[in-house]
Amino acid sequence: MSDLTKGNSLKLIFFFTIPLLIGNLFQQLYNVSDTVVVGQTLGVKALAAVGATGSINFLIIGFAQGLTAGLAIITATRYGARDYRGVRRSFAASIIISLIMTVVLTVLSLTFVDPILKLMQTPASIFANARIFITTIFIGIFASMAFNLLSNIIRALGDSRTPLIFLVIGTIINVALELLFILVFHMGVAGAGWATVLSQVIASLLCVGYIVRSIPLLRIGKADFKMGFDELWQHFSTGMPMGFQLSIIAIGTMVMQAALNSLGTDSVAASTAASKVDQLCSLPMSSFGVTMATFAAQNFGAGKFQRIMEGVKKTLWLSGSFAVFAGAMVIFFGRPIVHLIIGDADEHVIQLSQTYFNIIGSTYLLLSVLFVIRNTLQGLGRRVLPTLAGVGELAMRVFAALFMVKAFGYAGAVSAEPLAWLGSCAILIPSWLRAVKQLRNLVRSQAVANGETVPADSEEAVDLADEDLPVKFES
Repeated sequence: MSDLTKGNSLKLIFFFTIPLLIGNLFQQLYNVSDTVVVGQTLGVKALAAVGATGSINFLIIGFAQGLTAGLAIITATRYGARDYRGVRRSFAASIIISLIMTVVLTVLSLTFVDPILKLMQTPASIFANARIFITTIFIGIFASMAFNLLSNIIRALGDSRTPLIFLVIGTIINVALELLFILVFHMGVAGAGWATVLSQVIASLLCVGYIVRSIPLLRIGKADFKMGFDELWQHFSTGMPMGFQLSIIAIGTMVMQAALNSLGTDSVAASTAASKVDQLCSLPMSSFGVTMATFAAQNFGAGKFQRIMEGVKKTLWLSGSFAVFAGAMVIFFGRPIVHLIIGDADEHVIQLSQTYFNIIGSTYLLLSVLFVIRNTLQGLGRRVLPTLAGVGELAMRVFAALFMVKAFGYAGAVSAEPLAWLGSCAILIPSWLRAVKQLRNLVRSQAVANGETVPADSEEAVDLADEDLPVKFES
């Protein structure tokens, strides 16, 4: 376990992020290999079928990821406050809520697969394969929920290395099973789906075994499950907004996917291939964001408010610098990777992918700010505003679908992403500036409580009662 409340903040953030980055890299490399296997063995139409379900997948699986990340924030805050009994109760509450939501998500997703695919104008040529693939993924929602919950809880205690190991193992198994199911058993796109589900089941079991064997703090018993409504509501009201936030973003992505589908199979295939490269390049920015959620939660629980502000400032510089570098790399070197993914496909698909890279790569800096600020606010327990930022993203994607696609075609569809990032940052940045004022007030309150002299400054005081932080410093 790692205590993020002590030591050099930048060094801790960097080394906590590295396992997250490597884990995400393996996950995305799996996605790329998944795309390569499907594209090279089953053809462009099968590739487009898998790609056309990406936003639907994100709608449901993204909710599971957001929900479990929100639940783990309470665990991290209690760990930072050295409330170890509270940590166990938090884990128990998280399990209860996750089980309930798994049942709800599975029933809803399997019930509405066909209507959603039709609503998204999925081309008839790829509809059947798209339905087969996404149905398989939805049957395995329980596995995704389990692995995300267990991984996030372990990270909440400061251990980002162990979930990485299990993710790597799961990814290797995933690729091996996919090759087996598609190339040997000829299961088609269903093979890719079942490989994903089974690998997540194995990774989840590895997490359980590790917790039982190596983390006494998380060994929960019947007594930990005996809790009142207030305990469950605290977790539910923190986890659900984060789940809804990602689902709202996913709805916007589905709107754009529908618009993209209307442009034809070439456009869908180009975005499917190019987005894999984009996801690889944006991984460090995303990983820094995940780190900041745990960093902020632990330090808020420990009452180290100045440390949170310093950590955000340093991480913005670090992530922003990478964003500029990654943007240049994806613009100049993304095209050859697309060639690797789709082989000797129509040159039109390659040209469309370059358009994707030019637009997305030039706006990575905006994305780096979004990840750091949004996750920090979530780590501080902000429930509403990050969700509103998701609404901002949705609004901008709908705008792009209704107007930009008609005006600029494929380029207009791709522009939905940077427009969504802009809409989110327009809400998040003012919220962060207000949070900074409150954190400074808490620092001054601590100084007064400790009998220290508080220097006068011109900062406007903020009424703490107006804020949505999980706890208040009491002098």
